[in-house]
Amino acid sequence: DYSRGVLERFTRRAKSDWTFMNEEESFNAGNIYIKSIVNPRRVDYPLSPHYAVYFPGYTSLNSAGSETYRAGNHPIAADKIVVNHYYTKSLEEFAEKVNRGSAFREFNYKKMAMFQTYDRNEVFDDGILSYRAARAENFSLESDVERVRRVEKTLRETLTQRSPFDAPPEFFVGKLETFLTCRALAESFDVKIGSRSAEEFALAWLYQTLTQAETLTHAEIRQFLRALPEILSRPFPFRQKLNRLTQDVVLPSFCEELKRSLDWRARSELINLQKILRLVN
Repeated sequence: DYSRGVLERFTRRAKSDWTFMNEEESFNAGNIYIKSIVNPRRVDYPLSPHYAVYFPGYTSLNSAGSETYRAGNHPIAADKIVVNHYYTKSLEEFAEKVNRGSAFREFNYKKMAMFQTYDRNEVFDDGILSYRAARAENFSLESDVERVRRVEKTLRETLTQRSPFDAPPEFFVGKLETFLTCRALAESFDVKIGSRSAEEFALAWLYQTLTQAETLTHAEIRQFLRALPEILSRPFPFRQKLNRLTQDVVLPSFCEELKRSLDWRARSELINLQKILRLVN
């Protein structure tokens, strides 16, 4: 019945703890797969649509607070957060999905056989309909103009909350990510504070954070080093101070830390960055 939407048409599902072993490809399947909500500044790189590889010190948790392993959520936690995955829908729609593409491709009988496995209908569940109604009642989208105005207001407030040169060392702990984000936003939106670029303010905060913060995490240093080539391309005097600080202090200390770790990806990044900085000089 295509006159109704997917949420109304399909209200039966597998049991929450349904899993099975895919014998042909030797992996567990069923309701164990996850989609991750991540802070991209905590992520080294995404390995698949299902999960990301995090910087040291960070990991993914399920809604019960237990660590998840790669794309799997086992034991399955589905009491607080679930994703409705309309994998099969009707037989007709499944056939169209697995056989779309080249008009000359042979009908995909192998994938069609999966329909019998995945076509689970043990549990009635129309809970998402009440969620959709609640969302329509309580949620409205900002216009693009309103969103930009809100971002610019928050950006100015963050960068002028006090002088970066008067803040005590404990203030800077955990702030590097904040000021990296401020710098990127200031550049993207070309925000001004008075007659000066907000990006200059952000660079001053970055410099003070690197020199004054009592601790900097592995992830924060990696975030800064990845952003540094772009920072050094900007036309502000503070970029030279950041360059010198990086070469004299940040890189040597980070190299010492990497000697004690097995983070080969970080080591490779560091070598490439050192080449870039030599060219800048």
